[in-house]
Amino acid sequence: MNFAARALALCGLAARSLGWRPQEFWSATPAELAASLGLLAPETPGMNRDALHTLMERDHG
Repeated sequence: MNFAARALALCGLAARSLGWRPQEFWSATPAELAASLGLLAPETPGMNRDALHTLMERDHG
């Protein structure tokens, strides 16, 4: 599949999934499209309550 065919498929996916019009698709950056489609995962998970509590206990003894 060439670039044009892939771009057209992504444009259709953005239209169906996100409600984007072609102008919105073509003005978006690749990172914006990936984030909007949920394709970007956080690099590191956030801190949970237990980890925060452990750090607080270490700091305040």
